[in-house]
Amino acid sequence: MLEIGADKPNAGDLIKDVNEDTFMTDVIEASQEVPVIVDFWAPWCGPCKTLGPMLEKAVLASNGAVKMVKVNIDDNQAIAGQLRVQSIPTVYAFHNGQPVDGFQGAVPNSEIEDFVARVIQSSGGEVSGGLSEALNSAEEMLAEGSSSDAAQVFSAIIEEDNQNVKAYSGLARAKLALEDIDGAEAVLNGVPAEISDSSDIEAVFAKIALARQALDAGPLAELEAVVSSDPADSKARFEYSQALYAGNNLEEAVAQLLELFRRDPDWNDGAAKVQLFTIFDALEANDPIVLNGRRKLSSMIFA
Repeated sequence: MLEIGADKPNAGDLIKDVNEDTFMTDVIEASQEVPVIVDFWAPWCGPCKTLGPMLEKAVLASNGAVKMVKVNIDDNQAIAGQLRVQSIPTVYAFHNGQPVDGFQGAVPNSEIEDFVARVIQSSGGEVSGGLSEALNSAEEMLAEGSSSDAAQVFSAIIEEDNQNVKAYSGLARAKLALEDIDGAEAVLNGVPAEISDSSDIEAVFAKIALARQALDAGPLAELEAVVSSDPADSKARFEYSQALYAGNNLEEAVAQLLELFRRDPDWNDGAAKVQLFTIFDALEANDPIVLNGRRKLSSMIFA
């Protein structure tokens, strides 16, 4: 079993309240080692009460790659004045004693995560909190067919970072490789709500849907014969594409769905188009099969 990382830093080491007496030590000096994010807030500020916890969560997820301090401007007006804080919430990031990034106002969680990642990257830090090597190892295991070992590593990463989208995606894909469709679905159903709409998670849901279809796929040779004898048999062509996908002939599966859409776009409430999008979602966005398939489908839709 792969050993994952060192012990996590305590929340108290990463997030603290500062004042005018400790600002130099906890921000200017501390930012020589890792970036320090400064959250300017006040008890009467409604948006601050939403922004602060989201910012803290993103900082904690970094496992020490960035720190955060909170400055109550009611009690520390001199600091706010020196940094020209005119409204709150205002957030600054310091590195090497200087402000390097920042924003004002309430922003969505996705922008907060992007901000924290950007600050870490700009300082040469590791956004994943040191887990990228483990992720890469697990992906290599999965690619080489060691799906059980990969699943163990992905699980260990999730224990270290329960917001790690790549680890959840990897674990579910490992379960699929082990032909444990229910297990893969259970992994995704356990993904925290904050990251459940990630494209990586949606891609594995698509893979699961296709894997379930593959269980019921008919005999490939028989379906091919039916389509050859009666090209207008839409149901047979659709089932033929499912059998092709089950046999890992993805390019031909997409080709058959495109032909079905060309011949009968409204068949079964547009099932060909729906199936094509499911396959596209399951594959990498830059996969040639996806790129060519989307281009051909678009040309038919907008012809």
